Amino acid sequence: MSKLWLLSISLLAFNAACATEDANKDKDIEVPSPWDTQVEFGYQAHSGNTTSEALNSRLKSEYTSGRYRTTGDWKFYRLEKNGKETKRQSTYSLQSDYKLGSDTYLYSSFKGMDSQYTAYFKDFTVSGGLGYQVANSKNLLLEVELGPGYRYQEPNLDEIDDDDIVFPDVVQEPIFRTNVRGNWQVLDNLKFGIDITHVTGESNTMWDSDISITNNITDDIALKLSQSRQYHDKVPEGLSKADSIFSINLLFIF
Repeated sequence: MSKLWLLSISLLAFNAACATEDANKDKDIEVPSPWDTQVEFGYQAHSGNTTSEALNSRLKSEYTSGRYRTTGDWKFYRLEKNGKETKRQSTYSLQSDYKLGSDTYLYSSFKGMDSQYTAYFKDFTVSGGLGYQVANSKNLLLEVELGPGYRYQEPNLDEIDDDDIVFPDVVQEPIFRTNVRGNWQVLDNLKFGIDITHVTGESNTMWDSDISITNNITDDIALKLSQSRQYHDKVPEGLSKADSIFSINLLFIF
Protein backbone atom coordinates (compact mmCIF):
# COMPACT_ATOMS: atom_id res chain seq x y z
CA MET A 1 0.00 0.00 0.00
CA SER A 2 2.83 2.34 0.92
CA LYS A 3 4.44 1.68 -2.44
CA LEU A 4 1.21 2.71 -4.16
CA TRP A 5 1.12 5.96 -2.19
CA LEU A 6 4.74 6.68 -3.04
CA LEU A 7 4.07 6.03 -6.73
CA SER A 8 1.04 8.34 -6.70
CA ILE A 9 2.95 11.14 -4.97
CA SER A 10 5.83 10.75 -7.45
CA LEU A 11 3.45 11.03 -10.42
CA LEU A 12 1.80 14.14 -8.94
CA ALA A 13 5.17 15.76 -8.34
CA PHE A 14 6.29 14.95 -11.89
CA ASN A 15 3.12 16.43 -13.40
CA ALA A 16 3.48 19.55 -11.27
CA ALA A 17 7.08 19.97 -12.41
CA CYS A 18 6.05 19.57 -16.08
CA ALA A 19 3.25 22.10 -15.66
CA THR A 20 5.64 24.61 -14.08
CA GLU A 21 8.13 24.12 -16.91
CA ASP A 22 5.41 24.61 -19.55
CA ALA A 23 4.24 27.77 -17.80
CA ASN A 24 7.78 29.14 -17.80
CA LYS A 25 8.09 28.37 -21.51
CA ASP A 26 4.84 30.25 -22.19
CA LYS A 27 6.22 33.24 -20.34
CA ASP A 28 9.32 33.19 -22.56
CA ILE A 29 7.23 33.41 -25.76
CA GLU A 30 7.10 37.02 -26.94
CA VAL A 31 3.78 38.08 -28.39
CA PRO A 32 4.35 40.70 -31.12
CA SER A 33 2.80 44.10 -30.47
CA PRO A 34 -0.19 45.04 -32.66
CA TRP A 35 1.31 48.54 -32.97
CA ASP A 36 3.97 49.61 -35.47
CA THR A 37 5.00 53.27 -35.16
CA GLN A 38 7.59 55.26 -37.11
CA VAL A 39 8.84 58.84 -36.73
CA GLU A 40 10.90 60.61 -39.40
CA PHE A 41 12.90 63.83 -39.51
CA GLY A 42 14.71 64.96 -42.59
CA TYR A 43 15.76 67.32 -45.34
CA GLN A 44 14.23 67.82 -48.77
CA ALA A 45 15.62 69.21 -52.03
CA HIS A 46 12.89 70.23 -54.50
CA SER A 47 13.29 70.30 -58.27
CA GLY A 48 10.89 70.94 -61.13
CA ASN A 49 8.88 74.15 -61.14
CA THR A 50 10.69 75.44 -58.03
CA THR A 51 14.16 75.22 -56.51
CA SER A 52 14.14 75.33 -52.74
CA GLU A 53 15.06 73.62 -49.48
CA ALA A 54 12.82 72.32 -46.72
CA LEU A 55 12.75 70.56 -43.39
CA ASN A 56 10.15 67.85 -42.93
CA SER A 57 8.75 65.44 -40.35
CA ARG A 58 6.46 62.43 -40.52
CA LEU A 59 4.55 60.22 -38.10
CA LYS A 60 3.13 56.86 -39.17
CA SER A 61 1.31 54.31 -37.01
CA GLU A 62 -0.30 50.98 -37.86
CA TYR A 63 -2.53 48.80 -35.68
CA THR A 64 -3.33 45.20 -36.64
CA SER A 65 -5.76 42.97 -34.76
CA GLY A 66 -7.32 39.84 -36.24
CA ARG A 67 -8.91 40.70 -39.59
CA TYR A 68 -8.62 44.46 -39.01
CA ARG A 69 -5.77 46.80 -39.92
CA THR A 70 -5.77 50.56 -39.44
CA THR A 71 -3.01 52.86 -40.71
CA GLY A 72 -2.58 56.57 -39.99
CA ASP A 73 -0.01 58.88 -41.55
CA TRP A 74 0.76 62.56 -40.88
CA LYS A 75 3.36 64.66 -42.70
CA PHE A 76 4.44 68.22 -42.04
CA TYR A 77 6.95 70.34 -43.86
CA ARG A 78 8.14 73.92 -43.85
CA LEU A 79 9.62 75.43 -47.00
CA GLU A 80 12.00 78.38 -47.13
CA LYS A 81 13.14 80.53 -50.06
CA ASN A 82 15.92 83.04 -49.46
CA GLY A 83 15.48 82.67 -45.70
CA LYS A 84 11.74 83.43 -45.78
CA GLU A 85 8.96 80.93 -45.07
CA THR A 86 6.91 80.39 -48.21
CA LYS A 87 5.07 77.16 -47.38
CA ARG A 88 3.82 75.33 -44.32
CA GLN A 89 1.73 72.27 -45.07
CA SER A 90 0.17 69.29 -43.31
CA THR A 91 -0.81 66.11 -45.15
CA TYR A 92 -2.70 63.36 -43.36
CA SER A 93 -4.26 60.05 -44.29
CA LEU A 94 -6.24 57.31 -42.59
CA GLN A 95 -7.06 53.87 -43.96
CA SER A 96 -8.91 50.88 -42.50
CA ASP A 97 -8.80 47.36 -43.96
CA TYR A 98 -10.86 44.25 -43.27
CA LYS A 99 -9.54 40.86 -44.39
CA LEU A 100 -12.07 38.82 -46.40
CA GLY A 101 -9.77 35.87 -47.04
CA SER A 102 -6.12 34.92 -47.17
CA ASP A 103 -5.38 37.40 -50.01
CA THR A 104 -8.35 39.80 -50.37
CA TYR A 105 -9.57 42.65 -48.18
CA LEU A 106 -11.94 45.61 -48.17
CA TYR A 107 -10.51 49.08 -47.64
CA SER A 108 -11.71 52.59 -46.90
CA SER A 109 -9.29 55.49 -47.36
CA PHE A 110 -9.19 59.21 -46.59
CA LYS A 111 -6.45 61.68 -47.53
CA GLY A 112 -6.39 65.39 -46.81
CA MET A 113 -4.14 68.40 -47.02
CA ASP A 114 -4.20 71.74 -45.19
CA SER A 115 -1.97 74.61 -46.20
CA GLN A 116 -1.68 78.29 -45.47
CA TYR A 117 0.35 79.23 -48.52
CA THR A 118 -0.30 76.85 -51.41
CA ALA A 119 -2.97 77.25 -54.07
CA TYR A 120 -5.21 74.49 -52.72
CA PHE A 121 -5.71 75.19 -49.04
CA LYS A 122 -8.27 72.37 -48.86
CA ASP A 123 -7.77 69.11 -50.74
CA PHE A 124 -9.69 65.99 -49.63
CA THR A 125 -10.02 62.56 -51.24
CA VAL A 126 -12.09 59.62 -49.98
CA SER A 127 -12.18 56.17 -51.54
CA GLY A 128 -13.29 52.61 -50.82
CA GLY A 129 -13.01 49.30 -52.60
CA LEU A 130 -11.21 46.00 -52.84
CA GLY A 131 -7.60 45.16 -52.08
CA TYR A 132 -5.56 42.11 -53.08
CA GLN A 133 -2.25 40.90 -51.65
CA VAL A 134 -0.21 39.66 -54.60
CA ALA A 135 2.55 38.56 -52.19
CA ASN A 136 2.58 38.37 -48.40
CA SER A 137 5.65 36.76 -46.87
CA LYS A 138 8.27 37.62 -44.29
CA ASN A 139 10.48 39.39 -46.84
CA LEU A 140 7.99 40.56 -49.49
CA LEU A 141 4.65 42.38 -49.31
CA LEU A 142 2.84 43.60 -52.45
CA GLU A 143 -0.73 44.94 -52.38
CA VAL A 144 -3.04 46.34 -55.07
CA GLU A 145 -6.19 48.39 -54.37
CA LEU A 146 -9.02 49.50 -56.67
CA GLY A 147 -12.09 51.53 -55.85
CA PRO A 148 -14.30 54.56 -56.56
CA GLY A 149 -14.25 57.72 -54.49
CA TYR A 150 -14.82 61.46 -54.32
CA ARG A 151 -12.50 64.48 -54.54
CA TYR A 152 -12.97 67.99 -53.16
CA GLN A 153 -10.48 70.76 -53.85
CA GLU A 154 -10.88 74.41 -52.91
CA PRO A 155 -8.32 76.81 -54.38
CA ASN A 156 -6.84 79.63 -52.34
CA LEU A 157 -7.31 82.42 -54.87
CA ASP A 158 -5.16 84.82 -52.86
CA GLU A 159 -2.12 82.51 -53.00
CA ILE A 160 -2.08 81.24 -56.59
CA ASP A 161 1.22 82.06 -58.28
CA ASP A 162 2.45 81.59 -61.83
CA ASP A 163 4.32 78.41 -60.83
CA ASP A 164 1.36 76.63 -59.13
CA ILE A 165 -0.12 73.52 -60.76
CA VAL A 166 -3.71 74.55 -60.16
CA PHE A 167 -6.76 75.99 -61.90
CA PRO A 168 -8.85 78.62 -60.08
CA ASP A 169 -11.94 76.40 -59.76
CA VAL A 170 -13.58 74.51 -56.90
CA VAL A 171 -13.43 70.78 -57.70
CA GLN A 172 -16.21 68.45 -56.53
CA GLU A 173 -16.25 65.24 -58.51
CA PRO A 174 -16.31 61.43 -58.41
CA ILE A 175 -12.97 59.73 -58.96
CA PHE A 176 -11.47 56.28 -59.39
CA ARG A 177 -8.42 55.39 -57.30
CA THR A 178 -5.76 52.74 -57.85
CA ASN A 179 -2.94 52.08 -55.43
CA VAL A 180 0.07 49.74 -55.56
CA ARG A 181 2.40 49.50 -52.60
CA GLY A 182 4.98 47.04 -51.38
CA ASN A 183 8.02 46.36 -49.24
CA TRP A 184 10.93 44.05 -50.07
CA GLN A 185 13.40 43.12 -47.35
CA VAL A 186 16.45 42.74 -49.61
CA LEU A 187 18.88 42.17 -46.72
CA ASP A 188 18.50 41.99 -42.95
CA ASN A 189 19.25 45.71 -42.69
CA LEU A 190 18.11 46.92 -46.14
CA LYS A 191 14.51 47.40 -47.29
CA PHE A 192 13.07 48.66 -50.57
CA GLY A 193 9.63 50.30 -50.59
CA ILE A 194 7.23 51.54 -53.27
CA ASP A 195 3.88 53.33 -53.13
CA ILE A 196 2.10 54.46 -56.35
CA THR A 197 -1.36 56.07 -56.37
CA HIS A 198 -3.40 56.88 -59.48
CA VAL A 199 -6.45 59.13 -59.10
CA THR A 200 -8.52 60.03 -62.14
CA GLY A 201 -11.46 62.42 -62.42
CA GLU A 202 -13.05 64.82 -64.88
CA SER A 203 -10.88 67.78 -63.86
CA ASN A 204 -7.51 66.04 -63.78
CA THR A 205 -5.62 62.76 -63.59
CA MET A 206 -2.85 62.47 -61.02
CA TRP A 207 -0.02 59.99 -60.49
CA ASP A 208 1.70 60.10 -57.10
CA SER A 209 4.71 57.83 -56.58
CA ASP A 210 7.11 57.28 -53.70
CA ILE A 211 10.17 55.02 -53.89
CA SER A 212 12.34 54.54 -50.81
CA ILE A 213 15.37 52.65 -49.53
CA THR A 214 15.73 52.14 -45.77
CA ASN A 215 19.04 51.10 -44.19
CA ASN A 216 18.85 50.06 -40.55
CA ILE A 217 21.60 51.56 -38.40
CA THR A 218 20.29 49.83 -35.25
CA ASP A 219 17.12 47.92 -34.47
CA ASP A 220 15.32 51.20 -33.75
CA ILE A 221 17.07 53.77 -35.97
CA ALA A 222 17.40 53.78 -39.76
CA LEU A 223 18.49 56.05 -42.61
CA LYS A 224 15.81 56.47 -45.28
CA LEU A 225 16.29 57.81 -48.81
CA SER A 226 13.14 58.50 -50.83
CA GLN A 227 12.21 59.92 -54.22
CA SER A 228 8.66 61.25 -54.62
CA ARG A 229 7.13 62.33 -57.93
CA GLN A 230 3.73 63.85 -58.69
CA TYR A 231 2.37 64.06 -62.22
CA HIS A 232 -0.77 65.89 -63.48
CA ASP A 233 -2.05 65.43 -67.01
CA LYS A 234 -3.50 68.98 -67.10
CA VAL A 235 -1.52 71.99 -65.94
CA PRO A 236 -1.63 75.73 -66.68
CA GLU A 237 0.25 76.76 -69.81
CA GLY A 238 4.01 76.99 -69.43
CA LEU A 239 4.30 74.66 -66.41
CA SER A 240 5.87 71.22 -66.13
CA LYS A 241 3.44 68.35 -65.58
CA ALA A 242 5.75 66.68 -63.05
CA ASP A 243 7.36 67.73 -59.78
CA SER A 244 9.83 65.64 -57.78
CA ILE A 245 11.14 65.63 -54.22
CA PHE A 246 14.27 63.88 -52.95
CA SER A 247 14.40 63.29 -49.18
CA ILE A 248 17.04 62.08 -46.72
CA ASN A 249 15.39 61.19 -43.42
CA LEU A 250 16.39 59.75 -40.09
CA LEU A 251 13.78 57.12 -39.16
CA PHE A 252 12.92 56.06 -35.59
CA ILE A 253 10.98 52.80 -35.15
CA PHE A 254 8.88 52.03 -32.06
